Amino acid sequence: MRRQYRTTLLDEEDLAATPMAQFARWFKEAVTAGLHEPNAMVVATATPDGRPSTRTVLLKAYDERGFVFYTNYTSRKARELAANPHISLLFPWHQIARQIIVTGTATQVPREETEAYFRTRPHGSQLGAWASAQSTVIASRDVLTHQYEELSTQYPEGGPEIPVPPHWGGYRVVPETVELWQGHENRLHDRLRYAAEAPGAWRVERLSP
Repeated sequence: MRRQYRTTLLDEEDLAATPMAQFARWFKEAVTAGLHEPNAMVVATATPDGRPSTRTVLLKAYDERGFVFYTNYTSRKARELAANPHISLLFPWHQIARQIIVTGTATQVPREETEAYFRTRPHGSQLGAWASAQSTVIASRDVLTHQYEELSTQYPEGGPEIPVPPHWGGYRVVPETVELWQGHENRLHDRLRYAAEAPGAWRVERLSP
């Protein structure tokens, strides 16, 4: 279950000056290629004693400050980040033989940023943020459905504004390394990694595949 990757070479001189500018370039190409949910990323966190956990989350914003996603602050990933803010993100763009791996630290975004984003979410997603106590054990799906239906009655579409849950918000991942992987024939893949040296300063390293 293997295939040869036939793509152009990835050279150091072709890279943007910063990893976020390079991410923007590759992300645009992934969108143009028609990838399904190119903003889907695998988020890895760990407990203080090193027990890892992973899940797929949607990237909601990015700029030179880092990568932003939103979640329930009582979820497993949030609890782990509260105790251990080190995090890794993986963008698996298999269809174009590329992936991006980010390592860094996560901090909660300002509350006003969370509130502004929450207002852009569909009505059902806003209700869902209240209905689900993410990562907790529930007796059945009926429990979740009942909570959602109660909220739908309290906050019908077109009715009163749904308040932003106090237990829900965003994280910004500030990158320390950003690795670009591009597949090539015979496993001679290109791996180029940006590594932070100082605020705004990056060195680029080539890694053996």
